[in-house]
Order: sequence, then C-alpha cells, then structure tokens
Amino acid sequence: MPFKKIGLFDPLVRGILATGFIAPTEIQSQVIPAALSGGDIIGCAQTGTGKTAAFVLPILNRLCHEHAGKRKNIKALILTPTRELAAQIEKAIMSYGRFLNLHTLAVYGGVNIKGQLNALKRGVDIVVATPGRLMDHMQRRTVDLRNIEVLVIDEADRMFDMGFINDVRRIVAALPQKRQTMLFSATIPPEVKSLAAGILKSPKIIQVGRQQNPIETITQHIYPVQREQKIALLLYMLKNKNMYCVLVFSRTKHGVDKISRQLKNAGIVSVSIHSGRSQSQRQSAMDGFKDGKFQVMVATDIAARGIDVEGISHVINFDVPTFAEDYIHRIGRTGRATAIGDAITFVSYDEEKYLRQIERFIERKFTPEKCEGFNYASPALLQARLEDKPRNVRHFARAASVGHKARRHSWKRR
Repeated sequence: MPFKKIGLFDPLVRGILATGFIAPTEIQSQVIPAALSGGDIIGCAQTGTGKTAAFVLPILNRLCHEHAGKRKNIKALILTPTRELAAQIEKAIMSYGRFLNLHTLAVYGGVNIKGQLNALKRGVDIVVATPGRLMDHMQRRTVDLRNIEVLVIDEADRMFDMGFINDVRRIVAALPQKRQTMLFSATIPPEVKSLAAGILKSPKIIQVGRQQNPIETITQHIYPVQREQKIALLLYMLKNKNMYCVLVFSRTKHGVDKISRQLKNAGIVSVSIHSGRSQSQRQSAMDGFKDGKFQVMVATDIAARGIDVEGISHVINFDVPTFAEDYIHRIGRTGRATAIGDAITFVSYDEEKYLRQIERFIERKFTPEKCEGFNYASPALLQARLEDKPRNVRHFARAASVGHKARRHSWKRR
C-alpha cells in the first residue's frame, strides 16, 4: 500500500519518495492512520522496523496542513534518551519534510547552547530533545512549551527508568493537558505501561511482532570463552572472518577504551564512542563509521539506541548486557530494514546469569558454539584457574576448551 493511500499529503509523499522509500512498513501502516486520527498511541515493534517514520510522518502531515504560514511556535516535542538518537530523528524529519515549510531543532547537551538559543528565538515547529538539555532551557525560560500539540516519547523503556523518569515527569507537567501523546519502543515491559497510564489517555496499543524477539533476519551466536581470552577471540574473528562493518559493545567506558587500544595495537581500523567523549568526538566517530572509514566501532549502550547505520554486518557483545532488554536493542543495530546480520555474544562463566535472563526474556534456549580455528586456553592455564573455582565454573571452563560435545553437555546440566 503506497504512502498516499494512508492519508498523507502530496508534498510529504514527495519527500518520502525522494528518500527512496516506496511503501510503509507494517508498523508504519498501522500507526500512521491511527496517529492521523489524533488519538494517543503506544507503539511497539522490533528494532529496525521503521518506528521513527511511524511517528515523524503523522507529525509532519499534521503541521504542514494546520499551521502553514503561521508564526513558528513549537507544536511538537519528541523526547529521546541520547544525543545520537536526537540527531538521527532531526535528520529524518528534515529528509521527509524537505518540501514542507517547517523548522526542526535538535536540543541536546555536549554542544554550545548559543546555537540552540538563536534557533529558538527565530522560531521552530518541532523540537527533538534529550531531557537534560531541555530542562536547562526550561529553567532559562528560553523554550515555550505552551503550544505543544503532539508529544512523542521515543525509546520509552529507557525514558521511564530511574535515570530519566523525574525529568520526563517535569517536562510533561509543563505541557498542555490537551495534546496527542505517543510512546514508542522495541520493548515495553509492564512497569512502563503502568507509568505511561498517567501520561496517556485511552491509548491504542499497536504491537507488531513479539516485542521480546529480535527480527528474523538476525542470526544469533553464543560463544563461551574465558574472560581473559575475549580480546584474543575478538581479534581472531576480525582478522579471519568476513567482518567488514562491526559494532562491538562493552558495558563500561573503561572497557570501550581498553578494547579500542588493543584493536589499534593489532592494526584494526576502529573508533570508539561513549558518554565520556565530547559531542564533536562522538559525531566524528559516528560519521566515520557510517562512511566506512572504520571497520569497527566500539561502544557502550549509548549506541544501542542511537545508531542507524546501513550495512552493519555484525554486532558483537564483548560483555553480556546486564539487562535483557538491552540485548534486543544492541543486536537490533544489524539486520535492519530486512537486511541480514549476525549477532555474536561472548559469555564468560560469571556472565551466565545474564545470558539466562536473555533466554527467558526472548523465550529461546541458545546452543553454545565453538569458533573453529581459535586456540582456546591451554590445559595448564585452565588447570591453574580450576583449582580455586566451584564445580559449575569448572564445567564451564572445560566446555570452552575441549570441544562442542562436552560444551553442550555442560550447559544443559545447568
């Protein structure tokens, strides 16, 4: 079904077609008509299925029709958890709305606030913001939210956790009661729905696919390995497997920096990104990765919700994510828009509990694999480590070194 038949105006359809998209995805075909009717929406679909356009297009359609030629007051507010995602959404709005007389501004920290102040003075129609910087503007009284007609909370599961929820509540309290509110995420657990109950009014819940499941074009692999050998396994794979565009996730900034140094020492062309980097460094890293200047990007979970790069062949979880929901977002960086991709997770014995959480969440039991050709820990090293480890750890270490049959037996016992 073409975009025009779901109720979008011709100038907007022209902008969509100019981006190369011909027909809406399933989440878009369900959300857009519902959003055009003006009701509140909770949208849930797997990562990489087109949720951004699902809320951007109805906003553009509404504003280009109702407010053409009027004074530029902020009519739509989109809240996101990361700077990268804010910039990505701003770019999407400008791309789809290239034939519309609408102005968009991304508001986030890490950059000089003067440019944002000047843009707000001139007037904008749509603001895409991270909560922290938007709160700065609210305290300065440099942003006027009294005319907001549409509120979108993207990555709702992240926005409603303890790191953002208080700011989100303060921002929502400053908005008009009469508005359309839409929440979107790849995963919306029950606690998010409970928190959303005070923000939305009789929302229509639109879910495409099962929210716990990654999209079918992603092949998932689990490799048991001792923590000390993870970097060796990573280097072996990068040098011996067909991995041309790889995103590596680590839990911490320190971990990202350590992996980056070791990749550089091994001659791997790579770049890193985490919250400790300046915005210009983060943007430069992102642009370089998108342009193919780097084979590998090493990142914390900041990149799990802010990277939309075509052609990522592999996502590697160097560390197993602590929360199962983050696993879905991480591996969703590959296999986007019906492309195929591989997701690889390195699991040390102390991370098994996190892997079990993921298995329960996605309702799937993984079969451990062995990387053929990789030289696992020597028997002497293993024996030295086993002397002061409990029995279940001995089984895990043995499974990582003596072969596929023993490994599968070890994992099944637990």
